[in-house]
Amino acid sequence: MKKRIITKQTIKSFEKYLIENEKASATIDKYMRDIRYFAEYAAEHALDKTLVLDYKGVLEQNYAIRSANSMLAALNAFLRFAGWHDLCVKQFKVQKEAYCSEDKELSKAEYTALVRAAEQKKNERLSLVVQTICGTGIRVSELQSITVEAVRRGEAVVSCKGKTRKIFIVKALQKKLLRYAAEQKICSGIIFVTKSGKPLDRSNIWRQMKDLCEEAGVSPQKVFPHNLRHLFARTFYGIEKDIAKLADILGHSNINTTRIYIITTGAEHQRRMESMRLII
Repeated sequence: MKKRIITKQTIKSFEKYLIENEKASATIDKYMRDIRYFAEYAAEHALDKTLVLDYKGVLEQNYAIRSANSMLAALNAFLRFAGWHDLCVKQFKVQKEAYCSEDKELSKAEYTALVRAAEQKKNERLSLVVQTICGTGIRVSELQSITVEAVRRGEAVVSCKGKTRKIFIVKALQKKLLRYAAEQKICSGIIFVTKSGKPLDRSNIWRQMKDLCEEAGVSPQKVFPHNLRHLFARTFYGIEKDIAKLADILGHSNINTTRIYIITTGAEHQRRMESMRLII
């Protein structure tokens, strides 16, 4: 049997395969990072099931289970691409949580504090980025869909992971964004851009949000762009109680993914149990 060794050419071919299959740029970056990590671990040794299982053990010891599973998903995708199906491994079983930890869930009050902190720092762009993600539920990678033209229409068309969906922009946000665009002399195209005119990337937004934590009095582990999307989901579900509609808005093809977004804290569960008044 021919030795199965990961080469730079194999990795490059895998990246081309992901691009041709229209995977999201963030997904491609994540998969390539994970595959290069595995390639470094394999160190040009011939691949076999023992090596892959040993790698799985290393992930279990050094990463949170969900992170380890995402890395295994990337590895399995690569192994299937290479035709090495027999080397694929099972992901770790994850116990579904009935509620999320309060030290990870961003509250509406904390979100407000972050916006106010951005305004105090005279960073109107960051304030509007935070409000746009939280006010529409879009992914940070989808901010490029927020153009002057889309804001004028009051809706943006977002394409991600091979799916297209419509995102509505409420009037209050529409007004703020159009005023900001006019002040920045942005007459058309993407609104959230750098001084050089390039779209803001995830790392820039993440770093700037972290800089707000101290002034806002919010724990840094709660502050990252995706948590704003979670707050949108919980707030929407609290009003509508329609998980299927929420899944469509968020662009989820699997409702089980949406369920993760609307898990409440243990304190919220306790308040509901207290209101049941079943102890006589």
